[in-house]
Amino acid sequence: MSDADRTAAVSRETAETTIDVTLAIDGDGDAVVDTGIGFFDHMLEAFAKHGLFDLTVQCDGDLHIDDHHTVEDVAIVVGEAFTEALGDKRGIVRYADRKVPLDEAVASVVVDVSGRPFFEFSGEFSQPFVGEFTSVMAEHFAMSLAMNAGLTLHAGVEGENAHHEVEALFKALARALDDATRVDPRRSDTPSTKGKL
Repeated sequence: MSDADRTAAVSRETAETTIDVTLAIDGDGDAVVDTGIGFFDHMLEAFAKHGLFDLTVQCDGDLHIDDHHTVEDVAIVVGEAFTEALGDKRGIVRYADRKVPLDEAVASVVVDVSGRPFFEFSGEFSQPFVGEFTSVMAEHFAMSLAMNAGLTLHAGVEGENAHHEVEALFKALARALDDATRVDPRRSDTPSTKGKL
């Protein structure tokens, strides 16, 4: 990885999942995703599209049990890819705040690419499942991403339709991360009085 290209390739294999991820932060929004969960694939494609990240995700998970390990472990690997791709975070904006509506639903995300993982979530999902995706796993995805990308992340949803709530959350995550990881042309150093993040 070089700071110039801000890309990463991360793999993870456990007894529960085998995952390969590639990420380009400064991409075109292209995604090739196969997790075995149709709605989750759709959410990761939306995440890439709206964050302008180039993302590939290949996951072979224990879906005969449920979707938990697949969603959690993909979030872990995508988070690790962000950490690797960002390097020393020199010149990034660091903070961002986004709200994204989808019909009656709205999701909000406030993020600090701080290197200090913290996660807070408000709201709940109106239906327990969207297809084969367990709705609360959207919150768990955001938490696992935050823990492994070193993000301070406050997120929330409100609405009446879980499909809309989850999709708005993934899009808000994408837009906030795009904003926060963008390079500020006025800044040549790491955005911290400590000198590092």
